[in-house]
Amino acid sequence: MDAADATASDAAPLDEIALSGLTVFGHHGVFDFERRDGQEFTIDLRLALPLHQAASSDDVTDTVHYGELADRVAAIVAGEPVNLIETLAERIADAVLADDRVRRVSVTVHKPHAPIAQTFSDVAVTVHRERD
Repeated sequence: MDAADATASDAAPLDEIALSGLTVFGHHGVFDFERRDGQEFTIDLRLALPLHQAASSDDVTDTVHYGELADRVAAIVAGEPVNLIETLAERIADAVLADDRVRRVSVTVHKPHAPIAQTFSDVAVTVHRERD
């Protein structure tokens, strides 16, 4: 991509791809039993990027491939344990932004089985990141 193409791409209106409810088993948490036993985490993503080229070409190589995106995120969640879902969300955001087409990303990590004594339906952290 030359400088003119990059400038045109930067100026293009941003559209959105959403991937919601990706559920992956991981071993994240502060407590030893969380890291030992693991639990399910659910991930929601919202990617802001220009999609005009993909819509015009009707070619998957001009967009973010949803299946490959889901596989990358699943590998991070199933991978190296971290203490905080904040850290996990940041790692996922960094991986998504590695694709130069993505301008902004929101990542929500849900931990519905967090070890909390009170009755609750979900604990979630959302991070919003954008390309510099």
